[in-house]
Amino acid sequence: MHKWIAYAFAALLAGSAAAQTPSAAPADPVTGAGASDCAARAVGKNGKPLAGAARKSFMEKCERDNPGGADAACEAKAVGKNGKPLAGAAKSSFMKKCKQLAH
Repeated sequence: MHKWIAYAFAALLAGSAAAQTPSAAPADPVTGAGASDCAARAVGKNGKPLAGAARKSFMEKCERDNPGGADAACEAKAVGKNGKPLAGAAKSSFMKKCKQLAH
């Protein structure tokens, strides 16, 4: 179990390092994903990023209206340490945790 947690943490760090490369969308501070369309649009009228309950509400509505946003990002990250895609219970667990971090 500890090896899996260490691997998941390393994968998250690797994902956030890749997201820090210059891109059109700013990196999402919660998930580290720069490609998330909903996270890029989570900006208030004053131009500042949404936070707290306002951000959560916006993200839930955005992902409900645009299905596949968080799923696609998590699906791309669901790779084992051998480089092969995760399957079965390992994939289910990873996807559940990844989606929770996306909110």
